[in-house]
Amino acid sequence: MLRYVIRRILQAIPLMFIISIVLFALLYNIGDPLAMMGGRNPTRAEDRERLARQLGLDQPLTTQYIYWLIGNDWTLIDVNGDGIADTPGRRQGVLRGDFGTSIVTRGKPVLDIIMERVPNTLILMIPAQIVILLFGMLVGLYSALRQYSWLDNTLTTLSFVGFSMPIFLIALFNVYFFAILFQRWGLPSLPANGMFDPQVGKTTAQVAKHMILPVLSIAFIDIARYGRYIRSTMLEVINQDYIRTAKAKGLRRFTIVLVHALRNASLPIVTLVGLDLPLLLAGAVVTERIFAWPGMGRLFLDHLQRGDGPVVMGILVLLAGAVILFQILTDIAYAALDPRIRYD
Repeated sequence: MLRYVIRRILQAIPLMFIISIVLFALLYNIGDPLAMMGGRNPTRAEDRERLARQLGLDQPLTTQYIYWLIGNDWTLIDVNGDGIADTPGRRQGVLRGDFGTSIVTRGKPVLDIIMERVPNTLILMIPAQIVILLFGMLVGLYSALRQYSWLDNTLTTLSFVGFSMPIFLIALFNVYFFAILFQRWGLPSLPANGMFDPQVGKTTAQVAKHMILPVLSIAFIDIARYGRYIRSTMLEVINQDYIRTAKAKGLRRFTIVLVHALRNASLPIVTLVGLDLPLLLAGAVVTERIFAWPGMGRLFLDHLQRGDGPVVMGILVLLAGAVILFQILTDIAYAALDPRIRYD
């Protein structure tokens, strides 16, 4: 197993290198960051050449990538034209743990910007993932054990409806129903934007109340997706010979379902969870935008629209690394769940 993990890590190094090249090339044309540096006031034409030279944006794409990877001496010197150096010092490069500085936020380090949003995203996405796993498991197990019953048919219909609906439609429906209509009917309504009420402050109760609608919107689609996967794999497993043998031995139904059937049926679900967990760091772009939740998804969209390549690149590279890491952990979990799997 150790050899396998080491081999996968070594394979991940050239993979990350290729991913970074592709992302850097794509982000090269996402917008004009110099046009955004003046904030609401457009950057003066006479300043564009000076800023491009200071930021290295006048260099060829290959040169910019090399400096992004290994470091350079460029700084945001005199961004405002007032003779004051905004971010003096040497940029160390990604290989040394420095993702550079943001272009549109006056040279603030990229990692500082990302780390400010990661806790907000995890506060939202971890409860959502727990809700998805819990209710997806319950829906899938019940549908498999009560196949073709009226409740199974009902859950199947709701799953197809939920799986086919876009997230923005679900989010807007939740806002209209639980926030607007409940308030109109005189019922306790739920907040539809932000992380807390500024007049009350960032308390645990406020954050919990504001996260109900985003979590409900995120979970609705994925509960349907997980439920269908679990139902399908459970139906395949419960008809196997070893399940019939367990029943013939007189084992309790609870033991047969949870110990024998669910363990083997969970292998495809492990892959699904392994693909979803890295996305916890990325946040939910549409959901966070609709509910004005200050997380990674909203950060990515805001800086993408403003052409802030260093921040967008930092988010995507960290996400790619998380995907590779969780895929290795998924393979290890496979071996733990199924003794027949060996990586030696």
